[in-house]
Order: sequence, then structure tokens, then C-alpha cells
Amino acid sequence: MTTVTMPMLETYPQEINLDRRQLADVIDTLTACSEACTACADACLSEPMVAELAKCIRTNLDCADICATTARVLSRHTGYDANISRTLLEACAMACQSCAAECELHADMHEHCRICAQVCRDCENACRQLLSVMS
Repeated sequence: MTTVTMPMLETYPQEINLDRRQLADVIDTLTACSEACTACADACLSEPMVAELAKCIRTNLDCADICATTARVLSRHTGYDANISRTLLEACAMACQSCAAECELHADMHEHCRICAQVCRDCENACRQLLSVMS
């Protein structure tokens, strides 16, 4: 998948105290997770037993918003505050963990939930890996 994330990070004129390739990969993973969660919530709304998926829809939408916000904050480096980035990454990992667990409950019946759960697990791991190298 070609994105503009890495080319944009490469043009940043100041030093970034993180590996730019890893940072770009995490931002892209966050964006993909936000999209998957939004699509899963929408697909859940189209299911005949939508009331049974209310918690899944809510969890999907929360995770989508948290991932999107985290991606936006990680894309900005002027006046960087590591405490804010760490806090968002921790919240994002938790949201992804919760969303994956909820989607896994429905994965046998709904393929969109199975896909979303895997994307959330990947995003949770990416957030935790970036957290492990942040100073």
C-alpha cells in the first residue's frame, strides 16, 4: 500500500526522535484500523439482528475515533510532547484490544467482524511496539 506518510515524514526539516519508517508504519496502521472499524460499524448496522451488535458498533466507533486522533497527533512534530503521544498510544492500544475482543465474539457469524478484529490486533501491537521505543 502506497501512502504519503513516509514521504511527508522524510520532508520534515527537523530531527524526529523516532525511527521515521516505524513511525510511518504505525500512522498507516492507525489509519487502516480507523477505516476498518468504521466500515465494520456500518456493516453491523446493516445486519438483520442489529440490536445484538449495539456494543460492537459502539466499540468500533470509539476505536475508529481514537485511532484517527492518534494518527493525526503522531503526524505532527513541531512542539512535540512525548507525554501526549504516549498517553494516546496507550489509549489506542486499549481501544484496539477492546474492539478486537468484542468483534471476535461475532467473528464466526460476520466476516466483517473477523477482519476488524485482526486489524485491531495488528494496530494494538503496532502501538505497543512504538511505545516500547519512545523516550
